[in-house]
Amino acid sequence: MSVSQKSRTHKATGRERQASIIAVASSLFAQKGFNGTTTREIARTAGISEALLFKYFPTKRALYAAIIAAKSQLSQLMASIEEAADKRDDVRVFTLIAGFRIHRGSDPSLLRLLLFSALEGHELSDMFFRNRHRVFYEFLAGYIARRTRDGVFRKVDPLLAAQSFIGMIVYHRLLHDIFGVPAHCSPEEAVAGYVDVFLEGLRK
Repeated sequence: MSVSQKSRTHKATGRERQASIIAVASSLFAQKGFNGTTTREIARTAGISEALLFKYFPTKRALYAAIIAAKSQLSQLMASIEEAADKRDDVRVFTLIAGFRIHRGSDPSLLRLLLFSALEGHELSDMFFRNRHRVFYEFLAGYIARRTRDGVFRKVDPLLAAQSFIGMIVYHRLLHDIFGVPAHCSPEEAVAGYVDVFLEGLRK
């Protein structure tokens, strides 16, 4: 094997190890919170030494920040939402936002991480909130205001309307991810239902 091939292999192994640590830490933080999880516990669960953990993440804060960054990559989704908004495709704009939030129900750790970080007053909670919630309702508020000017939506407070829609979706996640209430319909049906109810209330 050439030196360059070995280098690529080592880099790939390092990325895989890093991803494994992030996955383990994410699960533990979601169960116990930032303050209730130790680096020793993370290392033991990941099957590595604490020294190796610190090689990849010098502090627990750095690890938590990496988790948030890994779970907050929304550029592709936002590009699709903006494209639908440019076409004035109301159903698609709301469906993309609701679909992303609800279909991420397969990752219940996400909402738990957000709640723990906020309740613990963690310094990174604002970044988490900004990247996971605020980005959606601020964009949606602007879109609702635009469609009101177009004469399609009735006059409402754009920010309150946007927060109301996001609130519907977050409550859905709370019911099923946190409280464990069984879903009575598929995620696709839930998304379509929420979008239909909300848009019917907005349209003139």
